[in-house]
Amino acid sequence: MRYVLVLFFLLASWTITAQSPKTHKVQQGETIEEIAKLYLVSPYDIYALNPDALQDFKPNMVLVIPNSRVKNEPQPEETKQVIGYRNHRVKRKETLYSISKDYDVSIDDIKKYNERLYSEQLKKGDRIRIPRFKTIVSEVTYDNTIKKYAVRPKEGKWRVAYKFGISVPELEALNPGMNEVLQPGDLLNVPNIATNEEKLFDAAYNYYEVQPKEGFYRLEIKLGLTQQQLEELNPELLGDGLKAGMILKVPLETETSLSESDSPKVDLTNELINTSEKRIAVLLPFQLHKIDTDSIGETKDMMKSDRVLGLTLDFHAGILMALDSSSRLGISTKLDVFDTKYQISEVTTLANQTDFSSYDAVIGPLSTRNFDRLASMCQYDSVAVISPFSKPGKLYKNTVQTRPKDEFLAKQVVSHIKKDSLIDKIVIIADRSHKEVSDNLKKQFPAAKQVFSNLNKDKQDAYFIVPQDLEEVFVEGRNMVFLETKNPAFASNVISMLNGIVFIDEETEEALDISIELTTTNHNRAFETEDVDNNHLSKLKFVYASINKYLPSQEPNSFVMAYKKRYGVNPSKYAIRGFDLMLDVLLRLASSEGKLIKNLDASIATEYNENKFSYMQDAFGGFVNQSGYIIQYQDLEIIEVGQ
Repeated sequence: MRYVLVLFFLLASWTITAQSPKTHKVQQGETIEEIAKLYLVSPYDIYALNPDALQDFKPNMVLVIPNSRVKNEPQPEETKQVIGYRNHRVKRKETLYSISKDYDVSIDDIKKYNERLYSEQLKKGDRIRIPRFKTIVSEVTYDNTIKKYAVRPKEGKWRVAYKFGISVPELEALNPGMNEVLQPGDLLNVPNIATNEEKLFDAAYNYYEVQPKEGFYRLEIKLGLTQQQLEELNPELLGDGLKAGMILKVPLETETSLSESDSPKVDLTNELINTSEKRIAVLLPFQLHKIDTDSIGETKDMMKSDRVLGLTLDFHAGILMALDSSSRLGISTKLDVFDTKYQISEVTTLANQTDFSSYDAVIGPLSTRNFDRLASMCQYDSVAVISPFSKPGKLYKNTVQTRPKDEFLAKQVVSHIKKDSLIDKIVIIADRSHKEVSDNLKKQFPAAKQVFSNLNKDKQDAYFIVPQDLEEVFVEGRNMVFLETKNPAFASNVISMLNGIVFIDEETEEALDISIELTTTNHNRAFETEDVDNNHLSKLKFVYASINKYLPSQEPNSFVMAYKKRYGVNPSKYAIRGFDLMLDVLLRLASSEGKLIKNLDASIATEYNENKFSYMQDAFGGFVNQSGYIIQYQDLEIIEVGQ
C-alpha cells in the first residue's frame, strides 16, 4: 500500500508542476498567424500539434496550443543618426565606390545627402558631403513570435535553420526574398526564442538535412544510424518526429555531403531491388518518310545537313548504349521507339493510337510544341512524360523537365560570384531588352556599375557600346563583368572590346594592374557564334551555369571508349545526354517499386558522364531538375569549377 501511495504522490506532484497544454476554439475570421501571435508561439508550433489544421482549418475547431518558448523581453535595435558632414573634393579617377570605401559609408548614403548624384555622374573637382553617423541602440519589445537575426560568417541556410529549431523550408517561408547564398550581415526573420534555446553549431558533429518522404528506415540505410541513435543526438525527434527540411546532428564520421543547393549524390547501382522488365517509350523525330532508302548517298547527305536528324540519331545512339549498360546490371528493358516525323499531327495520332499509360516512362518528343501536345494528352495518366532538352510550356502532374529552369541557373551564377571574395568590382553590361535583368543584378550587387547599349537616332537599341562607355568603370584588381544579352552582334562587340582594352596610367604611362573576367546569368547562342572568339572567352576566364559539363579530353572514360569502339567516333553531347538520361531513368525504376512518377524522390541526386539529375516538385505541378554546373574557360579548355 505504501508503494502505491508513493507512486500516487509522485504522479500528483508531476501533475501540479507540469504545464498543461492550452486549447483554443477558432473563431470566425481568425487565422493561424493571429492565434500564434495571441499565445506567443509560431504557426509551425501549432501545426505540429494540430496537423489537421494544415488541410482543414475552420471555425469552431479546437486547437491544442503549445507552451510559448518566446523570450518576450526588450531586444536591442540599432539605428544610425547623422551628426555632421565631411567635405570632400573629388580627385581624378575617384568613383563613388572608392570614396565609399575611404570613408566607410555606403554609396546610397553618399547619394542620399548629395541628391544630384542620383541623376548626374561624379566628376573631378566636384564637392560633395560625406555624412558622419553615430549608432543609437534602443530597446524594442516584440509583440509577436518573429525577430530579426543578422547572419554570421560561415552561416548558411541550414545552419540558421538548425540554430532556431526550424526546417530549411520554414526558414525560406519566413524570408521570401532571402538570397540563395547567405552573406554575413543579412537580416532574416527567425522564431523569437530565448537565447539559451538556440542550438549551437558543434564542429565535433556532422549535419544532415532530411529530404521529403524520408523515414527512419531510409535514414538508417543512408546514414547507418538507427532511430534510437538519431533520437539520442536529436531529442526534438521524440516530440516532433521527422519532417522534411529539418537538420539532424549526426556523428562526424557520417558522410552527408550537406550543401546549400544540392542533395547528396546517390549511386543507384547499389540499391537495385526491382528486377521486373521495364517498358520505355521513346518519341523522336527520325522523319523516316523523308528518307529515300534506295539512295545511300542522299541519306548520308541528309544526316549531315539536317541538324534535327543528326541530334536525333546521336541521342538515340546514347539510349542504346544505356540499354547495354543497364542489362549488365540485370535490368531488362523493352524499348519502343516512335517516329514523330517532327509533326504535331503525328504526335496527336500516336497519342490516340497508343496506350502510353502502360509504360513505365515516356521520353520525348524533343521539340517544345510536340512535347506539350503529348504531355497534355497524357496528363491524366500515371506515367512520367520526360522532356529531354526543351522547357515544356506547361508542367502537368506527370511532366518531368530534365532541363533546369533558367532562374535556377542564374541563381547558381550569382551564388558563385558572391562566394568569390577577391573580386574588386562588379560591372553589368546589358542591352536595353535586358534592363530588368541588369536592375535585378544591381540589387544583388549594390556597388556594381551598370552600362547599357547605345541607342540609334530613332531611340532604338543599336546593340553596341564604345570605349568611352567604359571610361572610369573598372578599378585596379579583379573586375567581373556580367554580360546580359541574347543578341550575337552585341555579345561579339562587348567581348572583343573587353579583350582589346589596355589600361595605362596617364601620369606614369605605365600599365595598370586591371584584369577583366566575364560571366552571364544566361548562357545562350549569342555566346556561341562564329563571331565570338573562344580565345577571347578563355582570356576573359568566361564562367557560366550549364545543364551539363564537358568530359576532360585527356582523361579516359569507359563510356567514350565503348561508344567510339561501336560507332567509330567520339560521342556528341546529345549522345552523352541520351545515355545519361536513359540510364538514370532505368536505375531509378530498378531501385524502387512502381512507376517512375511515384519515385522521383527529392533526396536522390544522381550524376553520370556529363549530366546530373535531382528533381523537385514544382509549385504548379510536375517535376523539374534542380541540378547544374558552373563552367569556366581556362587555357582554351572548358572545365567544371563549381555546382
